[in-house]
Amino acid sequence: MTRIAVRRFPLLTVSAPRLHVRRVVEEDAAAIAAVFADKLTQRWLPFSAGFDRAEGLAWCTELADERRDAGAGDHYAVVRREDDRVVGCVWAKRTDWGARSTELSCAVASDVRGFGLAAEALDALTVALVLEHGFHRVEVRVAPGNLASRRVVEKAGFSYEGLLRDAGFTHSGRVDLEVWSMVAADLR
Repeated sequence: MTRIAVRRFPLLTVSAPRLHVRRVVEEDAAAIAAVFADKLTQRWLPFSAGFDRAEGLAWCTELADERRDAGAGDHYAVVRREDDRVVGCVWAKRTDWGARSTELSCAVASDVRGFGLAAEALDALTVALVLEHGFHRVEVRVAPGNLASRRVVEKAGFSYEGLLRDAGFTHSGRVDLEVWSMVAADLR
């Protein structure tokens, strides 16, 4: 039997002026559950309507492990430096090792929205993936009506590429998705 080596997402912790981005751990479950259970997060991301601590624990442990073990991506906690509070989550998915590309998504706690932490986390993780880990392309997909997320990706330095028709879903049904990207050439 021939074994195929699965590439694993890089083990990393990224520091930015106001935060750290690091892999999620079991102790992050309650904070992550609160972020994903928030009404605005629920509007734009298809997490279960009753996202609770048990689902947060699964997100931080077995689901993160499965994604890592498959080489598909990873789950990261966004930790505010001033008080070491987990204020959000960024996750990588749809990683293509041949193309050296991945897709990032993020969500932050309702009380820290509007302060630029999501953009700071997204930018820091993207720069690390491209400059330190050899990725050539990082994508973010945003539902067209999600103006706050559009501002986040713009502020993080991503470029709009176009619209994927009927490519995503929310609790209200199918949605188009805008594709935003940052490529290695954007950082050199």
